[in-house]
Amino acid sequence: MSLIGDILPVSHVVLDLNVSSKKRLFEEAGYLLSQQAGLAQEDVFNCLFAREKLGSTALGKGVAIPHGRISAVKDTVGAFFRLQTPIAFDAPDEQPVNMIFVLLVPENASTKHLNVLSELAGKFSQKSVRNALLSATDAESVREILIAEQV
Repeated sequence: MSLIGDILPVSHVVLDLNVSSKKRLFEEAGYLLSQQAGLAQEDVFNCLFAREKLGSTALGKGVAIPHGRISAVKDTVGAFFRLQTPIAFDAPDEQPVNMIFVLLVPENASTKHLNVLSELAGKFSQKSVRNALLSATDAESVREILIAEQV
């Protein structure tokens, strides 16, 4: 199974989220991960917001991978959000973002998180994967797309 499959349960996939900014997205990510992974909502928000201040985590082509380290995280945690309406994310291609994969790792994370980031970047670089994620109708389908072997 892919590394993504290890960190992305179906309960961490949110489709057609209605937010108007990065700040609101990070608030929603904090809420989801407080409910589903037992993390403090404020810690998730602060972690993602602080990392984003260092530079945009947008990849371009409508995708961003906000990520950070949190001491309360014992093993890497992921969440995927597809937005109803794209939001500004300071992407290198200056396009708004509508697919976001949040990645949280322990403070003493090894190279596993770099491998996960690499796997995610590889997935999102494929137009066919991005299109499939945009047209998926349920969380299970999104998870299957993200964990499928690359072609």
